[in-house]
Amino acid sequence: MNKTIHIGMAQINPVLSDIDYNVTKIKEYIRTAAIQQVELLIFPELAITGYLPMDLLLKPDFINANLVGLKKVVKSVPQDMIVLVGFADRVQNKVYNAAAIIQGGEIIDKRYKTLLPNYDVFDEKRYFEPAVTNSPVPIEIKGKRILLGIEICEDLWDAGSDVKITEQLANQGAKLIVNLSASPFEHNKRDVRQQLIFDKIEKIKIPFVLVNQVGGQDQYVFDGNSLALDSTGAVVAWGKEFVEALTTFDLNLETGQASPMELPTVPREESIFQGLVLGVRDYFRKTECTKAVMGLSGGIDSAVVACIAAAALGPENVTCVAMPGEYTAEMSITDAEQLAKNLGVNFLNIPINKIARAYYQQLQEVFKATSFDITEENIQSRIRGNILMAIANKFGYYVLSTGNKTELALGYCTLYGDMAGALAVISDLSKSDVYALARLINTKKDHPIIPERIFNRLPSAELAEGQVDPFDYEIVSPLVDLIINEHKTSKELITMEFDPALVKEIMKKIRLAEFKRRQAAPGLKVTSKAFGLGRRYPIINHYEE
Repeated sequence: MNKTIHIGMAQINPVLSDIDYNVTKIKEYIRTAAIQQVELLIFPELAITGYLPMDLLLKPDFINANLVGLKKVVKSVPQDMIVLVGFADRVQNKVYNAAAIIQGGEIIDKRYKTLLPNYDVFDEKRYFEPAVTNSPVPIEIKGKRILLGIEICEDLWDAGSDVKITEQLANQGAKLIVNLSASPFEHNKRDVRQQLIFDKIEKIKIPFVLVNQVGGQDQYVFDGNSLALDSTGAVVAWGKEFVEALTTFDLNLETGQASPMELPTVPREESIFQGLVLGVRDYFRKTECTKAVMGLSGGIDSAVVACIAAAALGPENVTCVAMPGEYTAEMSITDAEQLAKNLGVNFLNIPINKIARAYYQQLQEVFKATSFDITEENIQSRIRGNILMAIANKFGYYVLSTGNKTELALGYCTLYGDMAGALAVISDLSKSDVYALARLINTKKDHPIIPERIFNRLPSAELAEGQVDPFDYEIVSPLVDLIINEHKTSKELITMEFDPALVKEIMKKIRLAEFKRRQAAPGLKVTSKAFGLGRRYPIINHYEE
C-alpha cells in the first residue's frame, strides 16, 4: 500500500468578517487542491472569519454567521480529502478558537486552541475559552491511517507555559503535527517560527506543518511563510512570503520524511518593504478605498512612504503634494518634484505662505507681546494637514501620514498636522531603518528613484529659519529602539555607555508624548513592539526609570 500522503498548505488572505468572501475563497482552494489530488489540506487559524475579529466575537450573530459559513465549506469537501479549517465554535455559550476536521461532507472531529495569548497585540482570553484536553485525531485517507496532532498558533509558542501541547500530542502517538496559525509579521518571524518547529522536532522526531495566514488587517501584516519540516528537521515545503499560495508536498508516513528544499534567504530590508507594501495595499483594498494623498516634503521619510504607496496602489492612484512655506528650501521642492516624476505619481504644488500669514494676522492680538516659537511652527504643519484632509474629503482618498517611529516616540510630530491621516505607513520604522529602506528602494530599478541629495542633507521640518532636527539620529534612533523594542532600563542603557543625561532626556520625551501617540493614525507593525494596541501606557504617568 502507498504510504505517501499528498499534503497541501492553503496560505490564504481572508477579509476579516466577510464570511461569504472567505468561504468562497476556501471552497476555491478545495477545488484546486482536489484537482492536484491533495489528500490533507490545511487552512490557517480562524480562516472562516479572518484573524482577529476582536469584539465581533462578542456578538452572537457573528458567531452564527461563521458557523453557517463553516457548513457551506463542509459540503464542499470530497470523501478522498481531509480539510482542516479554522473557525469560531460555540458550545453552551462558550466560544472557542477551533479547527474543524472535515471529510466527505461531514465534520469528523474538532479541536480547540489551548494556549490563549494575552500579550502585545493579542487579547484572546477576552474572547475564547481554552481547550481542556487535546488528543490526536485518527484519520483515514484512501486506506492510509494516521494519528494527526492538531494545534492552533500559540500552542506552539509555549516557552512560558507549563503546558506543552506539541509534546503531549506526540506522547499520545501523533505521527504528524499540524498547526493552524495567524502569526503577524516581524522582520525575522519566519526564522523564529522555523527554529521553534525545529526545536520541537528534535524532541519528538515527527514531521510538523505550520500554515499561516497572509495579508494586511488594520495595523497588522500577516506574512504567510507557511512551513513544513520532516522528521529529520529538514524544510520540505515553504508557502513563500506575502503572497497567497497553495503549496503541496509528499510525505512518507512510514519514515516521516520528504524531499528537502533550500529555504531562500530574504534580506531584512526587502522583507520589511514587501510587508509594508502588502499592508498598505490591503488596508486600501479591504476598506474599499483606491487612492491615496500625502505630503511630499523633499525629506527621506515622505520619500520612502511615496515609494511604498506607489508600489502598493499603483503610481496613478497616489497624489503627492508639496506645500512649501516661508522656510522651505528650493531644493526641497525640486527634490520632491523629481521624486514624483521618477515614481510617476500625481504631483501638486500648493504653497502655504498666504494661509500661514492669515493665521498669524488673526492671532496677532491674542499673541501680542510674544515671539515666534513652536506655536507658529505647528500652525504651518496643521495647515498642511488641513490641505491633505481637504483633498482626501473632496475626492474620497485616504491620507497617508509619513512620520517614523523615532519621531513618534520622542513626540517630534504635530497633532492634527503631520500626524493626520488614515494610515501611518512607517510609524514602526526607526529613522535608521528609513534610510536603510530608502537605499534598498534605490536598487530596485536601473536608476535611483530617490534623489541622492535627500540622503545627504540634514533632516529638517523647515518650520523656522535654519531649523534642523534636534537629534543625532545615529545615536538617538538606536537608543529609542532599545527602549521601545527591547525594554531596556536607564541603568542598562548607561551600562551600554549611552550618556546618562541623554538617556534621561529621551526617557522623559517618550513618557510625555503618550498623549500624542494615543491620537495617532494606526501604523503598520513590523517590529516586536510597535506603538498601538500592543504597547499600553497611561497618559498620566510619573514613573521614571
